Amino acid sequence: MQISVVIPLLNEEQSLAELYNWIAKVLRSNSFSYEIIFIDDGSTDGSWKTIESLSEADDRVKGIRFNRNYGKSQALHAGFIEAQGDVIITMDADLQDNPDEIPELYALIKEQKYDLVSGWKKKRYDNVITKNLPSKLFNAAARKTSGVKLNDFNCGLKAYRKEVIKNIDVYGEMHRYIPVLAKNAGFNKITEKEVKHQVRKYGKTKFGASRFINGFLDLISIWFLSKFGRRPMHLFGALGVLMFIIGFISAFLIGVSKLYKLYHGLPNVLVTQNPWFYISLAVMIIGTQFFLAGFLGELILRSKREKERYLIRKTTSNI
Repeated sequence: MQISVVIPLLNEEQSLAELYNWIAKVLRSNSFSYEIIFIDDGSTDGSWKTIESLSEADDRVKGIRFNRNYGKSQALHAGFIEAQGDVIITMDADLQDNPDEIPELYALIKEQKYDLVSGWKKKRYDNVITKNLPSKLFNAAARKTSGVKLNDFNCGLKAYRKEVIKNIDVYGEMHRYIPVLAKNAGFNKITEKEVKHQVRKYGKTKFGASRFINGFLDLISIWFLSKFGRRPMHLFGALGVLMFIIGFISAFLIGVSKLYKLYHGLPNVLVTQNPWFYISLAVMIIGTQFFLAGFLGELILRSKREKERYLIRKTTSNI
């Protein structure tokens, strides 16, 4: 199979049939062998009924329905497990991503041998204040922190070589950082392609301003995990030892100063009345805690077990 189109969705009943027809028209006109995988992330409208109808009419349409809303990352994770195509295309279900881009994205993966191609919505039809400006700030921070030079990390329209999605773990809200996860896994041939952004035709956006705050927090998390995720002791242990040494040296100097003044009969105060004593003591305690945090991180890393991150209520009959 050449292409798997993976589409996470939440309450997009009005757009699904139109989106399917558009994707199918593009793929058939280019003679691709394909499958379309819809992941219903806990919709409360008629989205699942529409997916079932599409699957009954076309066995290349597959559907996965979550028991409740788990988030876009979990939906992509489920879709990636099911996908069988040599190239996996992800896109949103709101008709703002243009299926006409699929053949060029496919060619970049298969002919130019890229591991990942990310869409870049250079011209956007979103609100400038609430979405465009925060998005630019977010992308600038992501480029600086991750070292992946993309203009639009959050674009849902992306293409992946099959080996990429089968070897990365999309969890939490890390769907924004799949290019970073891919790079950390050793897939370095990453590029972007300018794509058309469509005006939202039905419904309303499912993402508020909080996604940018969460995005920055996730960015810090993924930076830490990429650097120290497999060796937490290297960070916490080093900080702990450094702080403990600083505290110990400070306490030692306080003691030496006390003895020196006593020996020469100079005016002196009790050690416990010296504020530096408490500073050095606090630094040593914090240093010990850092070291223990690193030690516990190593134990957790070695004992963690995989568990189900979402509950699938139902799938279409062809899965």
